[in-house]
Amino acid sequence: MITKAALLGLSVTALSACGTLGGGDKGADTSYVARDVDTLYNAAKDRLDRGQAKIAAALFDEVERQHPYSPWARRAQQMSAFSYYVAGDYNKAIESSRRFLSIHPGNKDAPYAYYLIALSYYEQIGDVTRDQKITEQALTTLGEVARRYPDTRYAADARLKMDLVNDHLAGKEMEIGRFYQRRGQWLAATIRFREVIEKYETTTHSAEALMRLTESYLALGIPAEAKKTAAVLGANYPGSKWYERAFELVNKHAASEI
Repeated sequence: MITKAALLGLSVTALSACGTLGGGDKGADTSYVARDVDTLYNAAKDRLDRGQAKIAAALFDEVERQHPYSPWARRAQQMSAFSYYVAGDYNKAIESSRRFLSIHPGNKDAPYAYYLIALSYYEQIGDVTRDQKITEQALTTLGEVARRYPDTRYAADARLKMDLVNDHLAGKEMEIGRFYQRRGQWLAATIRFREVIEKYETTTHSAEALMRLTESYLALGIPAEAKKTAAVLGANYPGSKWYERAFELVNKHAASEI
């Protein structure tokens, strides 16, 4: 998995590969002062190196504003996006990356920009009790990275994160399904557990979803479906606690019918 520290290395390697610029301004701030591109870019990079990411982002933005036709403007756009990401201002990071892509869609650094957008959504994923719109956006943008640039290190990390996001979304469905079960709303619970089995079958929640579905079918008075579901659970997770519980539920129900 690519960490923020590794991403910083990628950013500096990819975007600052033209050599060291001259004359860093250690006292630079973000007020508008006309400065030559070398001094301004160095001031921004110095702030980033010192952990002052938000100031660095503003200074990188100044590079583009003051020197829009300079070769450094393109590099500054992406460094600005990365700096916003490091600062935790994910909306600005997304906005800056999308702007870069709109101006330079075929640039060699486009994969990095797409990846930064995906990471910015991914970092905002909350717990399973909250709305999952951001989670869905993370999954979509990670998928876009994997689809557009399948042979890059960005795609490899995106695919790993997609598995984690799918597990998160499955967890959300399970949380809602269990809520419906507690309220005795068995049909609504069944719909949620089936969603996990059909859409997120490779996640860590699949076995529990099958057990909960068995439970819900029995509560709805559909023992035949409960037996089928328990059989699927036994075939795929024979040694799991979830199969033991489902097997016990089905046998207990069968005994009560005698």
